[in-house]
Amino acid sequence: MHTSIFTQLALIITLATVVSLVMRLIRQPLIIGYILTGIIVGPSVLHLVKSPETIEVFSNIGIALLLFIIGLGLNPRVIKEVGKVAAVTGVLQVAITAGLGYGAGILFGFTKKEAAFLGVALAFSSTIIILKLLSDKKEQTRLYGKIATGLLLIQDILATVALLFVTSEGGQGHFAVSELAKLFGKGLVIAVPLLLIGNMILPRLHKFIAGSPEFLFLFAIGWGFGSAALFEVTGFSLEIGALIAGIALAALPYTQEISSRLRPLRDFFIVVFFIALGTRLNFSGFGDIVPILLVSCVIVVVMKPVLVTLITGLLGYTKRTSFKAGIATAQISEFSLVFVFLANKQGLVGDQLTSLVTLVALVTIAISAYLITYSDGLYIFFEKHFLMFERRKTHADRHGKETYEMVLFGYRKGGHEFMKVFQGLKKKFVVVDYDPEVIDILEHQKVDYVYGDVTDIELLEEINLDKVRLVVSTITDYNTTQSLVKLMDTVNPNAVVICHADSIEEASSLYDAGASYVMLPHYIGSEKISAFIKKSGLKKSEFKRFREKHLAYLQTHSTDYATES
Repeated sequence: MHTSIFTQLALIITLATVVSLVMRLIRQPLIIGYILTGIIVGPSVLHLVKSPETIEVFSNIGIALLLFIIGLGLNPRVIKEVGKVAAVTGVLQVAITAGLGYGAGILFGFTKKEAAFLGVALAFSSTIIILKLLSDKKEQTRLYGKIATGLLLIQDILATVALLFVTSEGGQGHFAVSELAKLFGKGLVIAVPLLLIGNMILPRLHKFIAGSPEFLFLFAIGWGFGSAALFEVTGFSLEIGALIAGIALAALPYTQEISSRLRPLRDFFIVVFFIALGTRLNFSGFGDIVPILLVSCVIVVVMKPVLVTLITGLLGYTKRTSFKAGIATAQISEFSLVFVFLANKQGLVGDQLTSLVTLVALVTIAISAYLITYSDGLYIFFEKHFLMFERRKTHADRHGKETYEMVLFGYRKGGHEFMKVFQGLKKKFVVVDYDPEVIDILEHQKVDYVYGDVTDIELLEEINLDKVRLVVSTITDYNTTQSLVKLMDTVNPNAVVICHADSIEEASSLYDAGASYVMLPHYIGSEKISAFIKKSGLKKSEFKRFREKHLAYLQTHSTDYATES
């Protein structure tokens, strides 16, 4: 029976939902559920996927979105910070791992050429797996997360060279250095203009671009996909193109807003990517390759992380940072599959090696999902054995998410008064606003800000609301304010929360939701509450007394209002 692509996709997603529910119930990483779904719908079991090319297109969209979002968080300062360690560790790790893989291939009877392809396939780690899991843990901005991302960028460049070698070997029987130079030149021709536009032209247009949320969303997709496509048709991977597209926009004030709007879209297409990965599994001839499969998995899951841990430790990073960066690399790349499939198509390697690399990919990806998810617990368990991986003088991880004592939502309608108070208190604070003109003002005044919508939960998580002491909202929309107050009561009930209401009924409801104080225009304005903060500081007990006084006022005036009516 013929089924449409939509029906196939609907069946796959439905099955993925069921399998993921089981994974949730037994507390397992959802990535495992996605890969299992791919195995079930693939040719080995139900064979539901009749249009693998279409599924592949969807998975490529997910890859491009993921890398673009990661690139948005990599500004030049971050690249400079981890550039040296990423380059040194990346090159050494790839070279040594490839050597180990080559030795294993020779030991188990592969030809020298096949052994070389096996070594290269084992050397690269999965950009998608690592960045997805780091993003899920919200640790891509941690020092080890930045190092891991830098390693992936170096690996992607080396992978492009390896891919060029395969195409040259298959087409001409030799590898021409001139082709590599030509490819590098093409990359510069594309990358340099993108970076110049992102850093010199787009900042001047950010009011126009960010003025419409819909246009901002469309602009981001067009920029990211267009750049990825340019790199792909030039001979690079779309991963490199999407990553550079994000880096080009990283210095703009609305990058966080772009990231938060693209994440739901990214999550859907990344699910399809993992499902497509599972459909590639072929169990034919499985018994013959079990020994080399086990050895290959040990090289990837054990030896590769140890290499990264050792090298980063020698470069002066703490054993925790080195260990977690190493653990992140414990799988082989989706590129490794493309690399071996292309070599098989060119007649350079046999079907057995192709099946082996596919199985290694699925096994190591599944294992690394657990390793990265539970890396903190693993570090605590193995910590005493890691002294050899740490030098006396180390680079500390001081680059997590920013933590603030005070947060101001909304600059206009009295927000600037609170900002003056915060500056007078000399406490660290951040302003959250959705108005491009306000962002201009804050940028000019060198005030920390986040450009985005207060209703975006993922964006709010970036400013660590669970650690703030005072939250002030001048937002006039009642539903938005109520959501914010309820969120603060859940994540940080000890914080002082001051907000705005337009009526007695709204104020009473916000107090019930957990607000510390509610500003009513006809009772007390932002100037008076600002003066109160100056006088009482951030002590919640003082706000409780003020709150009781205000509640009594509201009850009295509510009665008067009812009598008059």
